[in-house]
Amino acid sequence: MSKSKSILKVIIPLLLGLLLVWYSLSQISISTLVKYFKNANYFWIVLGVSLGVLSHVSRAYRWLFMAEPLGYKPKLVNSFMAVYSAYLINLTIPRAGEVARASILSTYEGVPFDKGLGTIVAERVADTIMLLLIIGVALVLEFDFIYNFLIEKFNTSALLIGLLVLIIIGGIFFLFIKTSSSSIALKVKKFVNGLIEGTLSIFRMKKKWPFLFHTVFIWVMYLCMFFITTKALPELQGITLGTVLIGFILASFSIAATNGGIGSFPEAVVIAFTLFSISEDPSRAFGWIMWSAQTLIIIVFGGLSLLFLPIYNRKKSNL
Repeated sequence: MSKSKSILKVIIPLLLGLLLVWYSLSQISISTLVKYFKNANYFWIVLGVSLGVLSHVSRAYRWLFMAEPLGYKPKLVNSFMAVYSAYLINLTIPRAGEVARASILSTYEGVPFDKGLGTIVAERVADTIMLLLIIGVALVLEFDFIYNFLIEKFNTSALLIGLLVLIIIGGIFFLFIKTSSSSIALKVKKFVNGLIEGTLSIFRMKKKWPFLFHTVFIWVMYLCMFFITTKALPELQGITLGTVLIGFILASFSIAATNGGIGSFPEAVVIAFTLFSISEDPSRAFGWIMWSAQTLIIIVFGGLSLLFLPIYNRKKSNL
């Protein structure tokens, strides 16, 4: 049964991604998409990708702060190659990259697998908090737009009733999780406790401020990468910060939906941008350009990392 579940976890995201690729390409002709790719200003695309690489360097460096309290001093080069190897593996098997990264660090830096995986999970906690903060900023900046959009789609009474229903459901769910001993409740409790424990562990770190700086820096670079790349298309000139934030948030969630966001990333961008009256064609083209640039870098850097990890460490061991 567990083997079947594991297979489904691999196949379902892949099939969903392929379905979304088909849907996306059915909404824009290949010739039109190719035209957007040809006419794009690649200076902005390269600059955007460079910011993305910089964020991954920062991610690799940030992990060193987590390894130090465990008594290890890994090399930045190995940490960097482990990060890109993980991203490449995630393109094939969702969430397998984190396990592979911990395994690489165990093999080449001697960090015990379980401890390495624990630090990577703690990193994810910090990243989750940053994403939630970005969502909060987007809600504040675009509150009027979101409110007016909901009012247009639903009447005030329906919104109030819906909000009340959500509060009631949330209250019932909270009581269920708090009092129940079912497997679902235990998993939720474990997740929440892990989130809290991971957050508190960050503030107990010896170098917590450098860690927090790099965490903020990583996500600022992600946002800048997204915004800078929009400049590659003339149709997206003058795009607002609110549009960028909403687009970035939906695109971030799309990466978890399918293998590396294949198919889902462009459509998430379309959903976000069309809310702000941006045409579908440039929105979809931007989504594909952004996703293709990111994926190409992951394939190149990830492939080179897997190739050079044993070579780099063999040379070091011979010194």
